[in-house]
Amino acid sequence: MVVFVLEEMRIRSLGVIDDAVVELSPGFTAVTGETGAGKTMVVTSLGLLLGGRADAALVRIGAKNAVVEGRITVPPGGAAVVRAEEAGAELDDGALLISRTVSAEGRSRAHLGGRSVPVGVLAELADELVAVHGQTDQQGLLKLSRQRAALDRYAGDAVSAPLTKYGEAYKRLRAVSNELDDITTRARERAQEADMLRYGLDEIAAVEPRAGEDAELAEEAERLGHAEALASAATVAHAALAGNPEDPESIEAATLVAGAHRALEAVRSHDSALAALADRIGEVGILLGDVAGELAGYADDLDADPLRLAAVEERRAALTALTRKYGSGVAGVLTWAEEGAARLLELDGDDERIGELTAERDALRGELSWMAQALTDARTEAASRFADAVTAELASLAMPHARVSFDIRQTEDPVGVEVDGRTVAYGPSGADEVELLLAPHPGAPARPIAKGASGGELSRVMLAVEVVFAGTDPVPTYLFDEVDAGVGGKAAVEIGRRLARLAKSAQVVVVTHLPQVAAFADRQLLVEKTSDGSVTRSGVKVLEGEDRVRELSRMLAGQEDSETARAHAEELLATARADS
Repeated sequence: MVVFVLEEMRIRSLGVIDDAVVELSPGFTAVTGETGAGKTMVVTSLGLLLGGRADAALVRIGAKNAVVEGRITVPPGGAAVVRAEEAGAELDDGALLISRTVSAEGRSRAHLGGRSVPVGVLAELADELVAVHGQTDQQGLLKLSRQRAALDRYAGDAVSAPLTKYGEAYKRLRAVSNELDDITTRARERAQEADMLRYGLDEIAAVEPRAGEDAELAEEAERLGHAEALASAATVAHAALAGNPEDPESIEAATLVAGAHRALEAVRSHDSALAALADRIGEVGILLGDVAGELAGYADDLDADPLRLAAVEERRAALTALTRKYGSGVAGVLTWAEEGAARLLELDGDDERIGELTAERDALRGELSWMAQALTDARTEAASRFADAVTAELASLAMPHARVSFDIRQTEDPVGVEVDGRTVAYGPSGADEVELLLAPHPGAPARPIAKGASGGELSRVMLAVEVVFAGTDPVPTYLFDEVDAGVGGKAAVEIGRRLARLAKSAQVVVVTHLPQVAAFADRQLLVEKTSDGSVTRSGVKVLEGEDRVRELSRMLAGQEDSETARAHAEELLATARADS
């Protein structure tokens, strides 16, 4: 049963399209029209809906922006639904509403299920929902990297599982090799760095700074530098509190406080509040006595030794010399020393590290060798099945004698890894170079499709590849933009027939200029321009009955009313109906 995905698209101000609605259906839909009518805009619109690159040149001249809206039904619980819900989208009766706006300045916005989302989210959905193929995709198939990717996709877990492990080992090998190259190529710089660190560490070790020493020395220097003033102040303060023995008439604070205390003690029994005050004055007297004693001791212990002051200043100068070079304050110097010692240990261990890295690199190269061979074996096995399947499809596409094969070879690199006397180049996907070969008829040598396939043959090879994928890794909707380019006659009929068969298990939308292909469609849409050169809302219409015959006649002979063309058109439709 076909899982219908793409229901409709509304296109506004995109290219030649002013405002049009493209209504699609399950099965095979053919989109036809005059050259330049805007058929390819259908493909472009879907590409925008599914995260394709936005281009300001797509916006219709005179419009502020181009808008494409689509409604896509998705199977419940599928990966597409999960990803959409993760992005905050809401489904509308089992369908996703997608919108893409491109401004005339090239800015782009995307909405999914009523939520603004990054364009990348739409691209992720595209992988699950739709396979889009156009002329650029045919050219892409000529690239060896795309051919290898196609083979890997067909092989499935047989290649993807070992490729994942290989990729991890390859990534680690790159990291190890880069580190090894860094150590060996920067040996001189690293040696100079080590010498600088040794010098600095020796200089710091000679001074032997202690944590917090700079603050302690600053305090001591301040005290020693003002020793006489400090001693004089302490003596005066002591005399004020405890009295001056050389001046019997002086009145000290302790005597006055003691007198106040005695006066209150005499009457304290008469009032508790006054008793409390007496207690507090008693405490003051005790405190004055303690302070006076400490002031006397301070003055006696204060050392005004100029030699000690000189030693302190010399030590401070040594610490200052270190802080200028290695850090802010002694704490910064000690931090630099700690980090420098660790770095020096690392640099001094270069020889040992080189040995370790070299051993790990060699071991990883050995692992990559057998991992790459496992990939080669898996690809070789899958290539045989893939080639046979594509060859069988080509027989259904009017190429009954053509044969497809794969050339899988290991590329060589003068700086790669030595394997069996050859230096093999390992890349992120292994050591294999995969090339698709085509022998179009018996006796013809198998040649790369880039050199041996015509435009029509390349179109059919691409279609055959996609049909094979549909059996092993299907997507709900296929959109082909002129996959029949360069094809005519019987080959075109066979392409139409094969697309119709593909549409039995998927939704197929084809933009075509060949009546032989359009005749096999379950539904045919005509894109036509108005007299002012635009495609309006009514410019995309479903063709049925006589209208469809007229369009096929136009496609056949360029004359809608030609009796011969009409007869041929009716014959094509009859053939298609009989085949279904």
